[in-house]
Amino acid sequence: MATYPAPYLIQFPKLGAPDIGYISVGESAQDPLPFAVQRVFWTYYTPESIVRGRHAHLRTEQVLIAAAGRITVTTELADGTIQIFRLEDPNQGLYVPPCAWHTMQYSHTAVQLVLASQPYSADDYIRDYDAFRERWKQRA
Repeated sequence: MATYPAPYLIQFPKLGAPDIGYISVGESAQDPLPFAVQRVFWTYYTPESIVRGRHAHLRTEQVLIAAAGRITVTTELADGTIQIFRLEDPNQGLYVPPCAWHTMQYSHTAVQLVLASQPYSADDYIRDYDAFRERWKQRA
Protein backbone atom coordinates (compact mmCIF):
# COMPACT_ATOMS: atom_id res chain seq x y z
CA MET A 1 0.00 0.00 0.00
CA ALA A 2 1.27 3.46 -0.88
CA THR A 3 1.98 5.87 1.93
CA TYR A 4 0.88 9.49 1.76
CA PRO A 5 1.65 12.55 3.88
CA ALA A 6 -0.90 13.87 6.35
CA PRO A 7 -3.13 16.73 5.16
CA TYR A 8 -1.18 19.97 4.77
CA LEU A 9 -1.63 23.49 3.46
CA ILE A 10 -0.18 24.50 0.08
CA GLN A 11 0.67 28.12 -0.66
CA PHE A 12 0.18 29.08 -4.30
CA PRO A 13 1.98 32.10 -5.78
CA LYS A 14 0.00 35.35 -5.49
CA LEU A 15 0.91 37.56 -8.41
CA GLY A 16 -0.43 41.11 -8.85
CA ALA A 17 -1.29 44.09 -6.70
CA PRO A 18 -4.36 45.56 -4.97
CA ASP A 19 -4.92 48.09 -7.74
CA ILE A 20 -5.04 45.50 -10.55
CA GLY A 21 -6.04 42.25 -8.79
CA TYR A 22 -4.29 38.91 -8.37
CA ILE A 23 -3.70 35.62 -10.11
CA SER A 24 -2.44 32.38 -8.59
CA VAL A 25 -1.00 29.61 -10.73
CA GLY A 26 0.49 26.16 -10.50
CA GLU A 27 2.45 25.02 -13.54
CA SER A 28 5.61 23.24 -14.67
CA ALA A 29 8.57 23.12 -12.28
CA GLN A 30 7.07 25.62 -9.81
CA ASP A 31 3.85 23.62 -9.42
CA PRO A 32 3.19 22.97 -5.72
CA LEU A 33 0.69 20.18 -6.53
CA PRO A 34 1.81 16.71 -5.43
CA PHE A 35 -0.01 14.98 -8.32
CA ALA A 36 -1.15 15.46 -11.92
CA VAL A 37 -4.70 16.84 -12.02
CA GLN A 38 -7.17 14.45 -13.65
CA ARG A 39 -10.45 16.08 -12.55
CA VAL A 40 -11.62 19.54 -11.47
CA PHE A 41 -14.95 20.34 -9.83
CA TRP A 42 -16.43 23.08 -7.64
CA THR A 43 -19.22 23.47 -5.10
CA TYR A 44 -21.15 26.66 -4.34
CA TYR A 45 -24.30 28.06 -2.66
CA THR A 46 -24.03 25.44 0.09
CA PRO A 47 -26.14 26.47 3.11
CA GLU A 48 -24.00 27.18 6.19
CA SER A 49 -25.86 24.54 8.24
CA ILE A 50 -24.91 21.73 5.83
CA VAL A 51 -21.86 19.50 6.39
CA ARG A 52 -20.59 18.06 3.11
CA GLY A 53 -17.97 15.47 2.38
CA ARG A 54 -18.40 12.75 5.01
CA HIS A 55 -16.25 10.33 3.06
CA ALA A 56 -12.73 9.18 2.28
CA HIS A 57 -11.13 8.06 -0.96
CA LEU A 58 -9.23 4.85 -1.53
CA ARG A 59 -6.93 6.25 -4.26
CA THR A 60 -7.81 9.86 -5.01
CA GLU A 61 -5.65 12.70 -3.71
CA GLN A 62 -7.23 16.16 -3.65
CA VAL A 63 -6.37 19.81 -3.16
CA LEU A 64 -9.27 21.88 -1.81
CA ILE A 65 -9.27 25.64 -2.46
CA ALA A 66 -11.69 28.28 -1.16
CA ALA A 67 -11.93 30.30 -4.38
CA ALA A 68 -14.35 32.57 -2.51
CA GLY A 69 -15.70 32.69 1.04
CA ARG A 70 -14.64 30.44 3.91
CA ILE A 71 -14.48 26.66 4.20
CA THR A 72 -13.78 24.77 7.41
CA VAL A 73 -12.35 21.33 6.67
CA THR A 74 -11.99 18.59 9.27
CA THR A 75 -9.79 15.59 8.45
CA GLU A 76 -9.31 12.34 10.34
CA LEU A 77 -6.48 9.90 9.65
CA ALA A 78 -6.12 6.17 10.28
CA ASP A 79 -4.19 6.80 13.50
CA GLY A 80 -7.09 8.91 14.84
CA THR A 81 -5.37 12.27 14.24
CA ILE A 82 -7.99 14.97 13.68
CA GLN A 83 -7.06 18.30 12.10
CA ILE A 84 -9.20 21.36 11.43
CA PHE A 85 -8.28 23.76 8.62
CA ARG A 86 -9.84 27.12 7.80
CA LEU A 87 -9.56 27.99 4.12
CA GLU A 88 -10.34 31.58 3.17
CA ASP A 89 -7.48 32.72 0.92
CA PRO A 90 -7.80 31.76 -2.77
CA ASN A 91 -4.02 31.37 -3.04
CA GLN A 92 -3.99 28.58 -0.43
CA GLY A 93 -5.07 24.97 -0.83
CA LEU A 94 -5.40 21.96 1.44
CA TYR A 95 -3.89 18.65 0.35
CA VAL A 96 -6.14 15.73 1.36
CA PRO A 97 -4.54 12.29 0.89
CA PRO A 98 -6.39 9.04 0.20
CA CYS A 99 -7.86 7.30 3.25
CA ALA A 100 -8.43 10.59 5.10
CA TRP A 101 -12.03 11.02 6.24
CA HIS A 102 -13.01 14.62 5.56
CA THR A 103 -15.94 16.97 6.08
CA MET A 104 -16.48 20.55 4.96
CA GLN A 105 -18.66 23.42 6.18
CA TYR A 106 -19.03 26.56 4.10
CA SER A 107 -19.93 30.20 4.43
CA HIS A 108 -22.92 30.85 2.15
CA THR A 109 -20.72 32.73 -0.32
CA ALA A 110 -18.07 30.00 -0.46
CA VAL A 111 -16.95 28.53 -3.75
CA GLN A 112 -14.82 25.43 -3.29
CA LEU A 113 -12.52 24.43 -6.14
CA VAL A 114 -11.24 20.84 -5.99
CA LEU A 115 -8.28 19.47 -7.94
CA ALA A 116 -8.28 15.66 -7.96
CA SER A 117 -5.67 13.09 -8.96
CA GLN A 118 -8.20 10.60 -10.39
CA PRO A 119 -11.30 10.70 -12.60
CA TYR A 120 -14.57 10.12 -10.73
CA SER A 121 -15.27 6.53 -9.70
CA ALA A 122 -17.99 5.58 -7.21
CA ASP A 123 -15.83 2.60 -6.18
CA ASP A 124 -13.15 5.01 -4.90
CA TYR A 125 -15.38 6.31 -2.08
CA ILE A 126 -15.84 5.09 1.48
CA ARG A 127 -19.06 6.84 2.50
CA ASP A 128 -19.89 4.95 5.71
CA TYR A 129 -17.89 6.13 8.72
CA ASP A 130 -18.23 2.80 10.57
CA ALA A 131 -16.97 0.93 7.49
CA PHE A 132 -14.10 3.41 7.31
CA ARG A 133 -13.19 2.77 10.96
CA GLU A 134 -13.44 -0.99 10.39
CA ARG A 135 -11.04 -0.68 7.46
CA TRP A 136 -8.54 0.99 9.83
CA LYS A 137 -8.71 -1.93 12.26
CA GLN A 138 -7.83 -4.31 9.44
CA ARG A 139 -4.66 -2.33 8.67
CA ALA A 140 -3.52 -1.89 12.28
